[in-house]
Amino acid sequence: MSLVAMPFYQKRHKNFDQSYRNIQTRYLLDEYAAKKRASTQTSSQRSVTQKSSSQRGSSQTAQEGTTCRLCARKVSTALEEDEQERRHRYQSLVASYAEAKRERFLGELAQLEEEVHLARTHARDKLERYALQHVDRHGLQHAVDDTLAWERHFLEEQLSRAPRILVPLQSHTIWEQMSVKLCFTVQGFPTPVVQWYKDGSLICQAEEPGKYRIESKYGVHTLDINRADFDDTATYSAVATNVHGQASTNAAVVVRRFRGDEEPFYSVGLPISLPLSSVIPYTHFDVQFLEKFGVTFRTEGETLALKCTLLVTPELKRVQPQAQWYRDDVLLKESQWTKMFFGGGQASLSFSHLNKDDEGLYTLRIVSRGGVHDHSAFLFVRDADPLVTGAPGAPMDLQCHDVNRDYVIVTWKPPNMTKESPVIGYFIDRCEVGTDSWVQCNDRPVKICKYPVTGLFEGKSYIFRVRAVNNVGISRPSRVSEAVAALDPLDLKPLQAVHWEGDKEILIYQEDLEGEVQLPGPPTNVHASEISRAYVVLSWDPPAPRGKEPLMYFIEKSVVGSGSWQRVNANMAVRSPRYAVFDLAEGKPYVFRVLSANKHGLSDPSEITAPVQAQDTIVVPSAPGRVVASRNTRTSVVVQWDPPKHKEDLLGYYVDCCVAGSTVWEPCNHKPIGYNRFVVHGLTTGEQYIFRVKAVNAVGTSENSQESDVIEVQATLTVPSHPYGINLLNCDGHSMTLGWKMPKFRGDSPILGYYVDKREAHHQNWHEVNVSPVQERILTVEGLAEGSLYEFRITATNLVGIGPPSDPSELFKCEAWTAPEPGPAYDLMFCEVRDTSLVLLWKAPVYSGSSPVSGYFVDYKEEDSGEWITFNEAPTAHRYLKVCNLHQGKTYIFRVRAVNESGVGKPSDTSEMVLVEARPGTKEISVGVDEKGDIYLSFDCQEMADTSRFTWCKSYEDIAGDERFKIETVGDHSKLYFKNLDKVDLGTYSVSVSDTDGVSSSFVLDEEELKRLVALSNEIKNPTIPLKSELAYGISDKGQVRFWLQAEHLSPDASYRFIVNDGEVTDSETHRIKCDKSTGLIEMVIDEFTIKNEGTYTVQIQDGKAKNQSSLVLIGDAFKAVLEEAEFQRKEFLRKQGPHFAEYLHWDVTEDCEVRLVCKVANTKKETVFKWLKDDALYEPERSPDLEKGVCELLLPKLSKKDRGEYKATLKDERGQDVSILEIADKVYEDMILAISRVCGPSASPLKVVCTAEEIRLQCFMQYFSEEMKVNWYRNDAKIASSEHMRVGGSEEMAWLRIWEPTEKDKGKYTFEIFDGKNNHQRSLDLSAFDEALAEFQRLKSAAFAEKNCGKVLGGLPDVVTIMEGKTLNLACTVFGNPDPDVVWFKNDKVIELSDHFVVKVEQSKYVSVTIKGVTSEDSGKYSMHVKNKYGGEKIDVTVSVYKHGEQIPDVVLPQQAKPKLIAASTPSTTQ
Repeated sequence: MSLVAMPFYQKRHKNFDQSYRNIQTRYLLDEYAAKKRASTQTSSQRSVTQKSSSQRGSSQTAQEGTTCRLCARKVSTALEEDEQERRHRYQSLVASYAEAKRERFLGELAQLEEEVHLARTHARDKLERYALQHVDRHGLQHAVDDTLAWERHFLEEQLSRAPRILVPLQSHTIWEQMSVKLCFTVQGFPTPVVQWYKDGSLICQAEEPGKYRIESKYGVHTLDINRADFDDTATYSAVATNVHGQASTNAAVVVRRFRGDEEPFYSVGLPISLPLSSVIPYTHFDVQFLEKFGVTFRTEGETLALKCTLLVTPELKRVQPQAQWYRDDVLLKESQWTKMFFGGGQASLSFSHLNKDDEGLYTLRIVSRGGVHDHSAFLFVRDADPLVTGAPGAPMDLQCHDVNRDYVIVTWKPPNMTKESPVIGYFIDRCEVGTDSWVQCNDRPVKICKYPVTGLFEGKSYIFRVRAVNNVGISRPSRVSEAVAALDPLDLKPLQAVHWEGDKEILIYQEDLEGEVQLPGPPTNVHASEISRAYVVLSWDPPAPRGKEPLMYFIEKSVVGSGSWQRVNANMAVRSPRYAVFDLAEGKPYVFRVLSANKHGLSDPSEITAPVQAQDTIVVPSAPGRVVASRNTRTSVVVQWDPPKHKEDLLGYYVDCCVAGSTVWEPCNHKPIGYNRFVVHGLTTGEQYIFRVKAVNAVGTSENSQESDVIEVQATLTVPSHPYGINLLNCDGHSMTLGWKMPKFRGDSPILGYYVDKREAHHQNWHEVNVSPVQERILTVEGLAEGSLYEFRITATNLVGIGPPSDPSELFKCEAWTAPEPGPAYDLMFCEVRDTSLVLLWKAPVYSGSSPVSGYFVDYKEEDSGEWITFNEAPTAHRYLKVCNLHQGKTYIFRVRAVNESGVGKPSDTSEMVLVEARPGTKEISVGVDEKGDIYLSFDCQEMADTSRFTWCKSYEDIAGDERFKIETVGDHSKLYFKNLDKVDLGTYSVSVSDTDGVSSSFVLDEEELKRLVALSNEIKNPTIPLKSELAYGISDKGQVRFWLQAEHLSPDASYRFIVNDGEVTDSETHRIKCDKSTGLIEMVIDEFTIKNEGTYTVQIQDGKAKNQSSLVLIGDAFKAVLEEAEFQRKEFLRKQGPHFAEYLHWDVTEDCEVRLVCKVANTKKETVFKWLKDDALYEPERSPDLEKGVCELLLPKLSKKDRGEYKATLKDERGQDVSILEIADKVYEDMILAISRVCGPSASPLKVVCTAEEIRLQCFMQYFSEEMKVNWYRNDAKIASSEHMRVGGSEEMAWLRIWEPTEKDKGKYTFEIFDGKNNHQRSLDLSAFDEALAEFQRLKSAAFAEKNCGKVLGGLPDVVTIMEGKTLNLACTVFGNPDPDVVWFKNDKVIELSDHFVVKVEQSKYVSVTIKGVTSEDSGKYSMHVKNKYGGEKIDVTVSVYKHGEQIPDVVLPQQAKPKLIAASTPSTTQ
């Protein structure tokens, strides 16, 4: 129903112009009339034909008996003439009926137009009355304006107007036998003609009288469906057409059959939620999928069909279940890209041209009353090869939004980039429908996946595509979008209801009430609807009033604060109420305003917008969280991750994978997925992978998430099945030895062990025998009661867990075995089952009887046969036997009996039944010699499971770990190599593959085969030319690189080639090649070795049939090392052409512990200048260097931290210069200290004890000491840490240990140790005889204490005093003592007697003064003051000189501070 589903101008891809609309309208009217005539004619012909047939039949019956053939022929001719006459008469009736119907239709149309005209006249009158009522309030001028406006409206109403749907159709769901009415409202001038369609077919009332009733009244059109049945379920459409265009509307009618209670339908385990069908077939169908489509991998541009073969029961031709196809959670419909088919037991979905848009999870749902049956599988669509290597993949999922007259927004999703450089932007192309001309819409690549396309032409249809751009090139274009027409979908002018005659209303346009408006008003609600760094989209509402003329808009912008406005679209008018503004300065805020315009002029500007700044409102999302990969199948892995913290407007996720150990990342999906769980398919079984995830939005992709843990691709593990075949192997009366067979299913994981449970007969509870699992399938159960009956059960465990227990064994009686014959063999196994033979393996009995086992008999019988047959007449000493001459296709069972000297023992339990028949595709071991001459046995197995392993045996004993063999297994292929094949290797070799259906084979290596293989190996290995040395390289002192190889022997006819990077190199000036065939030496010399010489070097030699070659790879770090060495040697050679250092600056330590910097110079002369520098400053040594000696030295005595720095030695003359640098810091400085320690360590003196009043000091003298040396002090072998009590230190000449306030506890052996980097130098002293040192310390301490606390004169007295007679002399000073001292004054060594003349004062026991009142000449003399307590004291002398009044003052030396003198503690004193 193309004319209803979408407008004809879109479907037929024609331009929407006036002429085409007229043509299309005429086409529709003609088509309508033709269908009506055809339907009427068909029904009339059918009735006339039936009537004539009945008349002919009755006539023939009546005349059959009496009319002859001639008469009958005449009657027939007459009837034919009557028939032709009736046909002509019928055609005339049809024509007259059609003409009458047409006239009636035109009459009805004219009547409707008259009614509309009358209604509008009444509305006009009412408006005039309304205007007159408001004359007093608004003035006569307003009334006149209103009247003129109505006249203008009335005249314009006569102009053309295309149909417009005012009220669309509504969908309905009803029950059977109910009626339904569909109605809609349309308006247009002339009055549109309406046609009704059912699923695209025109509805004709005459075809089904009474079924449909079509009515039209006042623009409201109705379709009544009477007593609907199930077949009336369809999409109904109405198309309204006049000479100016058409409009359509549609709705769905669903007719449901009454089924009682409604049964819900559920989705069945899909990873995404699918909607339920609204239409479900009534019939109950059972659906089975016979063949299903699987996970599919394709490339863009290919074709594909997803198919499922179905068995649908019951099989009805006219009724089938409903088939639905979904991609992810979207129901698919047929399009130009996809076609669907369902029928004949097959459902298919075909793709004519795959794109990445088609990638996703595809689900086929078969819906019926029987329920929902579905199947899902993922379709992966890879990028097609780019047009330019390294270019990005194509964008996808192109969508068009917000379509308008000249504007559309295009969105898309970015491609996944793993190996290519990042996408820097996108180009958007448009193409007018009906043409092949693509036009690029943007000049510069846009960085986000969204772009507003402007400049469209109204009424034309367009398609779009997008191309991605990176630094390498441009991608292939995306899939084109659906066609869109440049029309405003909201172009319905607003209507207003006006009351007319009571309850009636009439709808008129809002613009009709505006009056006569020429200039439009300004737009309103101007705002920025979308903001990005590249553009800003402005939106606004049309102006009110807007006028009747076509509108256009102009946009102006202004930088905030500038005060000036700039027209944005000066050269292009905008017809849509939105516009994208580009080229805005980054970081600057703008304001905008919009002006309306028509043919009469511009409106006033709109209100300005709020300040807008061009910036990205969304940012790249943050990286997803933790990524967890888990097993799924043998070729797939489930990857889950945490969503990113910042997930603004996410489009989905991309998942990448990488083989562990590689750096090459591959995309897992090529279209963003919207959920955080993804199943990655197409992986290699057994390979290890790492996964990462990226989040995607319109701005781009996030950073990669953290990588997942390494996971090996294997099937999901399960617990093993139960063991079986429990048998008793030995019993000694208090213990039993059990054996059993391994589970048939291991759960794709190796068996880790077994648990055994026991219980006595008639007991219900089981008791575990072993707490830890046992590895072997044999176990001795201890602690049993003799004579009791026991039963056992066994469970197996693997990585997943513990499997189900086995069935309980039979009851075993605990009684000792005493028979002389051996017990039963056990663990019977089969291998190498062929059409007439097999190999039986077993294990030796646990109970050997009275003598060792000497052999075994093997018995067999066919299934259900009663007689055992012994295969071997003589017992075999091996624990394996090949049983031959069996019948193909027969089933056998086996048992084994052990033999010793006492006879044949108890038979083993019977084996499992085995069908003697070779499996299809059975392969045998092959023997061969590879290209290296190595001899091997090879075996392939195509049926390996994830846990399958190859086991190679010799004589059916495992040879893994044997030094004579080497086993190499890759995938499903395994080889056994003989390292040195010899006669000891003769025998039977076998291989078996675990976790398969008995895949195994054997090979007998006899002496003849051994000789053949050895000869073939020697023949392959010998034709090589033996080499004395492989290709190697050397670097000369001139920087030349020499490649050379030497063969054992070369004949004169030998030839050779040098291959560098796959290209042959010949002898030239750059590559000098020569060969000495007498010595077998081949060499190539490259004088200038540069970065261009990186690569692989190969020498190929041929001497007759013998060949050999040797390669040397110089790539990466290896090449860099050679290049650096060559450049170094070349520079060294050039350096040595002038003055240079023969030996670069180095250092050593002299015997005097001085650091000496030494360098040797060469090729110097008198003009050569030598300088020492430290930290780039000239350093002047004490002695100038003597260049003639060739050795320059710089001494650093008493090395300390101040000597650290960069030391340079420079040589320079006209021939060139050379520099040698030595930096003394960090490691070099530490090495120097250690070297000094090696010299000073042996010179260390014995430890010496020095006592003071405060400490006992241990001293060690040496040539030089620094606290930076690695020294340690020990007391009684315990290391001493420096503390307040024991302080470690030293000076330049000695190291010391100070023991503050020593006590008896400090006795012991003291050791001083100095480490020189290699050896420890120690000096020890035993302070066990500590009394003398302690007594000396205490004596000195007491003396110091007495000295500290004895009486003292602290100052204040002069040594000489001169005073005039009659004056008063006052001498004062300060004293100290603990306890307080006694103070005595003397004159001329006699104690002064105190009186009024001599007054002595002592205040606070420390301030002492003597006052002599009225000094006379007799007072002249020497005065002394003694200050003393029990610890002793001091005396001080003062000379007093008195002169008389009038005498000349004697010349005396200026007085000085009197110096006190000590007084012994024993000196008696008189206390004052």
